[in-house]
Amino acid sequence: MRSGKSRTGIVVRASLFLLLLISATSPSLSQQLSSSSRDDQETIKQLLKRVEELESRVRELESKRSATASPSEPRSDEAPAAADTSSTPSTQTGHDSSMSHGGSPSLQLRGFSDISYHATNAKGETNSFALGQLDLFMTSRISDSFSVLGELVLEANERNEFGFEIERLLLQYSKNDYFNVAVGRYHTAIGYYNTAYHHGTWFQTTTGRPFLFAFEDEGGILPIHNVGVSMNGRIPSGKLGLGYVAEIGNGRAARSRLDEPVQNVVDENNGKSFNLGLIARPDWLQGLQAGFSYYNDNLTPNGMPNIHEKIFAAHVVYQNNALELLNEGMLVSHTLRGLGQTINTAAFYTQASRKFGKARPYFRYQYVNVPDSDPVIGDAGRQNGPSVGLRFDLSEFVAFKAQYDRTLRRRLDPVNGVTVQMAFTF
Repeated sequence: MRSGKSRTGIVVRASLFLLLLISATSPSLSQQLSSSSRDDQETIKQLLKRVEELESRVRELESKRSATASPSEPRSDEAPAAADTSSTPSTQTGHDSSMSHGGSPSLQLRGFSDISYHATNAKGETNSFALGQLDLFMTSRISDSFSVLGELVLEANERNEFGFEIERLLLQYSKNDYFNVAVGRYHTAIGYYNTAYHHGTWFQTTTGRPFLFAFEDEGGILPIHNVGVSMNGRIPSGKLGLGYVAEIGNGRAARSRLDEPVQNVVDENNGKSFNLGLIARPDWLQGLQAGFSYYNDNLTPNGMPNIHEKIFAAHVVYQNNALELLNEGMLVSHTLRGLGQTINTAAFYTQASRKFGKARPYFRYQYVNVPDSDPVIGDAGRQNGPSVGLRFDLSEFVAFKAQYDRTLRRRLDPVNGVTVQMAFTF
């Protein structure tokens, strides 16, 4: 018969196995890993710390049992395998994937979508039910340091025609907390929202993104997507919790407003965009994040001088299990080279919500003011106004949202709209 110490070792091994199994299959952890923020890596670190404690206890028990075991008693000199400690860049969203038992890559797939009903008094628009994006989020670990992330989206346009697009496709290398690099198509790390919330509306508190971070094909004013190289990591800074972001890519297309805005294969000029960001997540207040970024590109529209594009962004956000406070401001500057003319666009939003059980009421105010003379984003005009709403989690995977928006526009009548949405993941 096995001794009591041996049985204790088995119990600890079983506990370790269950802990690893839960970390691989828990929907809540998968949700956190998909949110791609530094808080995700803190959760991983806490889990790994617990694993290390269990491993240490197992080794201690094994050592004691080895010293006192009789020659006929079974013995093992190997501690349980450690959990996978590598992680993807937080700004590109973490993943929950592993190698298969045979050593070949194992593909992990999650789905997100929503169904909405939208009613508005805007002229020319009808009240309609609408299918949201079908977002297929895929990850696969292909070695200890390399992984692949893909986000494929099917959605219908205003002509009710379905289209398919690769929103993100990244080969990621992650060796430690200080250096992570991804190559491919990514969400540009301008500000906070664009890398904290991707295409699945289920993750968002609200029914949709702020005006400021609207996607390019929905009239957005920012280069939301980019193709190139994105790097990020921690900066040794003690309790200040500093981190960096550095990106270089093709930038946005500006030759014609009819062109695809994301330059997936061919850049219309030899210049490349770059984006630099600094982020602080201080230890003294968990959930607080503050940062700023600077984006730079050279645009070459047809029939016009080249344009020097600069985007300055700053954010302060605080989130815990109950409270959400999001604040971001931005300045988009377009300088027409040779003419000495600079056109500036100011934009910001603030969003607050508080969770009460399964219910989360929220408020958002947003402001975007693009001068009509801007040759790149002038069509966006001025949009500002409040939104109030309620999110109610019907289950762990289904959320009901109801939102009222009032939008003021330059030289146009105000628009009132109500959206009811069922967002879900599977």
